[in-house]
Amino acid sequence: MCLVLMAITSSSFAQNTGKPVKFMNPATVPAAKGYSQAAEIDLGTSKMLLISGQVSFDKTGELVGKLDFTKQAEQAFINIKNIVEAAGGSMNDLVKLNFYLLDTAHIVELRKVRDQFINTVTPPTSTLVQVSKLFRDDVLVEIEATAVIAK
Repeated sequence: MCLVLMAITSSSFAQNTGKPVKFMNPATVPAAKGYSQAAEIDLGTSKMLLISGQVSFDKTGELVGKLDFTKQAEQAFINIKNIVEAAGGSMNDLVKLNFYLLDTAHIVELRKVRDQFINTVTPPTSTLVQVSKLFRDDVLVEIEATAVIAK
């Protein structure tokens, strides 16, 4: 099951309207066009962060690691880390990762990169899917994440 969140916000953090969901677009990741980078959901004593699929764009929107799977995976994880930290969490708060790869032959590389960013003692749940195409021909991997952050 895939979850896609679409919303437009004019600021780094959407204004709190009293609703349990706040849409985020931190300045530390590429500007989103027609969607939000994350949605923060108030759960009472914690908050859930649903993070849109991250690719290897730096905060200026430039592709990092053209044709280099490892560099692309690293940048996607850097983007996830930046979003989680902007919400007040850490990578230890990740509970779910969804990976979309053009070629599962890169799974060993992906695991090496992933393990540099996550808690390997209690790793998040995950799903890996090989896809025939991503939104650009030079993008080799996309990673979605979910975090639960204590208040």
